[in-house]
Amino acid sequence: MTTSKTKTEFSVFEPAPTRVEPPKPDPVGPVQRNKISIFILLAIGLLALIYIVNSLNAGIEQGLYFGVLFLIGLGLGVALFHSRFGFTSAWRQLVAVGNGKGLRNHALLLGTTATIFMLLFTTGWGAFGNEPTPYAGTIGVGLLLGAFIFGMGMQLGGGCASGTLFAVGSGQSMVIPTLIGFIAGSVIYTAPFFYPLVSNLPGMEPVLLSDHVGYVGGWAITIAVLLVIVAITRVVQGRRNPPPTGNPPTARGAARILRGSWPMWVGALVLAVLGGAVMWVSGGIWGITNAFALWGAKVLQFIGFQPETWEFWQQENWAAMLEGSVLSHKNSLTNFGIMIGAALAAAAAGTWALARNINWKQAGIAALGGILMGIGARLAEGCNIGAYLGGIASGSVSGWLWAVAALAGTWAGLKARALFGMDNPKPTDSVC
Repeated sequence: MTTSKTKTEFSVFEPAPTRVEPPKPDPVGPVQRNKISIFILLAIGLLALIYIVNSLNAGIEQGLYFGVLFLIGLGLGVALFHSRFGFTSAWRQLVAVGNGKGLRNHALLLGTTATIFMLLFTTGWGAFGNEPTPYAGTIGVGLLLGAFIFGMGMQLGGGCASGTLFAVGSGQSMVIPTLIGFIAGSVIYTAPFFYPLVSNLPGMEPVLLSDHVGYVGGWAITIAVLLVIVAITRVVQGRRNPPPTGNPPTARGAARILRGSWPMWVGALVLAVLGGAVMWVSGGIWGITNAFALWGAKVLQFIGFQPETWEFWQQENWAAMLEGSVLSHKNSLTNFGIMIGAALAAAAAGTWALARNINWKQAGIAALGGILMGIGARLAEGCNIGAYLGGIASGSVSGWLWAVAALAGTWAGLKARALFGMDNPKPTDSVC
């Protein structure tokens, strides 16, 4: 009598079916990996070019010096992108809804940078033979007017100086008009029809706290004022009860370091260290906007104009800058580094992509905002990085005056947005 096989007999003579695991999704993807490779090659190629050009012109040490500045810029770009560190948004949130969280992160950045600067100033410790020197901004009408105009421009342009650079680098094409306007405004300030009108505005000599109470005393005063500001923002925020700021999506665990996003306080600390590195390497503060004037003047020379004959560009330091290469200009190199570093960070996060649909009305307003920032930065002898961060961290009274005027300009800029028919960004928006 024939018997049929049981289920148990089948399991003995035939292998159990293998469970096929579905493939895990690639968090970056092949397209973004190609972009990462392109940006890495771009960074390596530019670094090699910087080293070779400067080594041939001034020796190996100078080649290393400018190469290190570019590498610091790469780090700044990564930190700015991953932390979305906000200058424009922090002031807007404070003025519009009373949320002082962003300004408290400013205080952390300013206080940490001031501490690093104080250590460098007191020890005189610098690289490449450069002695760290505090930034001392001129106090006068130009400072107050320029910072006010810059504050307006930030709100119309959708970003500050550092924010514009990292946003362009990370593929946010709507900020490109802001950068173009920024460069144009910087050149307009230097033009013969403009510069003579504003070059002799009333002013007074710079005031450095260290000249009166020493570096340690100036640092102590700076930290004390920052603590008072932190306390005031908490009181204001408690009374107005603003909505919380939004938290951007982020990777988890160790992947968060490379794919973001970082808490703003982490960004503040990293930016302070890298800003201190700029001071240590170059002997001066991290700056951005004088490079925009240089780039614009170089473009004018390329198309046949002669800005070197203008009064502004005949000043000794500016003439030397225009005569030299952008690959030998400190702020240009860190700016290039910021854009490429932000591009690398965005590609690693899987978010680098240029928008194809352009709202031309918004682009025009963004360009106007950039023009205002370009003119304002030159009037005030700096922007939110050079005049504000560098000034306060150096113990310069000009930095505090710049902050007050820029805050007033922020209020005016929010009003101007309404006049242009633009909605003011929500307090939960993540804007640089």
